[in-house]
Amino acid sequence: MQENYLAKWLNDELTEAELAEFKKSEAFETYQKIKDSASNLEAPEFDMDKAWSSIEPLKTAEDTKVFILTPFKKFLRVAAVIAVLLTGSFFYLSTLSESFTTDYAENKTISLPDTSEVILNAESELTFSKNKWESNRNVNLKGEAFFKVAKGQKFTVATDQGLVTVLGTQFNVETRKEYFEVTCFEGLVSVTMDGKETQLPAGNSLLMLNGKSTMLKAAINGKPTWLSNESSFKSIPLNYVIDELQRQYNIKITTKNINTSQLFSGSFSNENLELALKSISVPLQIKFNLDGNKVLFYDEKAP
Repeated sequence: MQENYLAKWLNDELTEAELAEFKKSEAFETYQKIKDSASNLEAPEFDMDKAWSSIEPLKTAEDTKVFILTPFKKFLRVAAVIAVLLTGSFFYLSTLSESFTTDYAENKTISLPDTSEVILNAESELTFSKNKWESNRNVNLKGEAFFKVAKGQKFTVATDQGLVTVLGTQFNVETRKEYFEVTCFEGLVSVTMDGKETQLPAGNSLLMLNGKSTMLKAAINGKPTWLSNESSFKSIPLNYVIDELQRQYNIKITTKNINTSQLFSGSFSNENLELALKSISVPLQIKFNLDGNKVLFYDEKAP
């Protein structure tokens, strides 16, 4: 019964008889001391507004941030980027061209994907697509090159001045400013200029000079003389001969009192500059002066 006395005593709900009986218990004295001590305690002052102002920043900082995760969409975006990169790389690599160039006084031998051989003369450039060779058997040429085409193989040589289509043959192509010449040494080549096609059998040469075309004879089963380190010309204006001399020796040539449009027939060595200068000056009855890498051709008789 006394189990409920403590709660009733604290709330002043005990009857006089119950209070008298509770005071006889052994625990009463202890409960009384606790009650007396508690009555002397004072609660601290509490400022509600101040408490809220201090809690609000914490509440804002600790607000739960919600992120909507869409991993599959992210995966799709990444996959799309990778697909674009791979596709772009494929087309880039498939259209990437092989390019070969020669400097002044330099020759270079190149093997095409079908084992055909190309030899570039000085200051020339050859490009083609190795990866697309079977579907696009086309080479682009700037300068001069000798082609030795594998038997049964066919491709086209594209230049700024015309197209040369070949089938298992040996031929030479030179394309310079206002100068275009194709010489067939073996087999047959087809030359197309300004929409007009010309069949060129072995032993023939087609020269386009300053807009005028000329058919010339060439040696059957022969080779261009520059492969033997000699440059040859037949009724070619002197300015083209001088240009070739500069290419073969990497020199700078100037002229004084000389008509550079006069025709020259002959050849010069690609290995001996002194001899080459004499090979040009003697037939034309002109003089030259060599100073380092500079050459002056002049005419003493001119006024």
